[in-house]
Amino acid sequence: MSRRDTAVETVLRKRRPDPACWDAVVDAVCSGESSYDADQVLIQAGTAVARHADRIAVDLRRQQGAFGTAVGHGVTVRALALAGTGDLRALPALHSLAEHGGLPYGRPEARVMAALPPAELAAVMRTRLRRDGDNYHGNTTALEVLALCGSDAALAVEDVAMRLETPYATGRGRRAGGSYPRRAAWAHWKVTGDPALALDVCGAAVRTGTASHGLPFLADLGPLAAAHAAPVRRLMESPGAWTRTYAAHAYWRITGDPGPAIPVLLAQVDPAWDGGSALPVREAVRILGEIGAPAVSAAPLLRRILAQEERLGRARAGVRILADQAHVRTLTEALEGIDGWGK
Repeated sequence: MSRRDTAVETVLRKRRPDPACWDAVVDAVCSGESSYDADQVLIQAGTAVARHADRIAVDLRRQQGAFGTAVGHGVTVRALALAGTGDLRALPALHSLAEHGGLPYGRPEARVMAALPPAELAAVMRTRLRRDGDNYHGNTTALEVLALCGSDAALAVEDVAMRLETPYATGRGRRAGGSYPRRAAWAHWKVTGDPALALDVCGAAVRTGTASHGLPFLADLGPLAAAHAAPVRRLMESPGAWTRTYAAHAYWRITGDPGPAIPVLLAQVDPAWDGGSALPVREAVRILGEIGAPAVSAAPLLRRILAQEERLGRARAGVRILADQAHVRTLTEALEGIDGWGK
């Protein structure tokens, strides 16, 4: 196995790899000896390669100049890797990718880009929305990023509102449905501050049985969604683990009462979880952290999970590091919220 392949395998498997492994990945990509796996690892690296930001930025400009194009796999890899470090030098390339149809539309890439300042990132997403029209995948990611940007995305209000009239949001399109209408209404509330549309759309989802799509947004609305507390409470006994978890969160956020929610959430925290999407382990951990001190009974278990050396193994290589970093971050933040651990 080559030095590059060994380094890639190590950073994919180990939660705390030797920094020299990251050095080897950067060297492989920027020296032209990369591989698909090395590219995917570098995109996920984040601040682990921040000390190499200058080299990545130089190589990004070289890629753009060498091929005479604003798009391409090499440009995308380096722009995303630089964005993951929070480096503003990624923005011109991201703008070009958005304008010319090369910006990735996956949720993992959206999270990588979210390391950039929200106002600048919102401008990139606005370009993406305007170029893609009513494209489902591109809009879903762009709306999620804009919601994360909050009030910094104010200039995109009209672009967000227009998506409420697309076939996906109105229910008239061939692929209409899913979470798209709720996500658009939620983003509209986040950007404008007016909750009326989100309460109507998300509350209807809970009442009509598509609970898993409406509950997270009702939780975010909190006491504003008090009229929906009773049906949300009933959903805490749902046979579906995700629905029970989302219902517990929404009930606590709406009513302020953590008592019924904590046992439901703690039952979902399996220390042997390998990252599979069938179980809402990370979501339950996050919510316990939000609840804070009343969830102190969860702290010993969360510490034991955090001390594990191996990354979550279920996720494919292209998102494994991001998934594990998110899990570690969620565990750490939950413990800080519960008992101030790490402060």
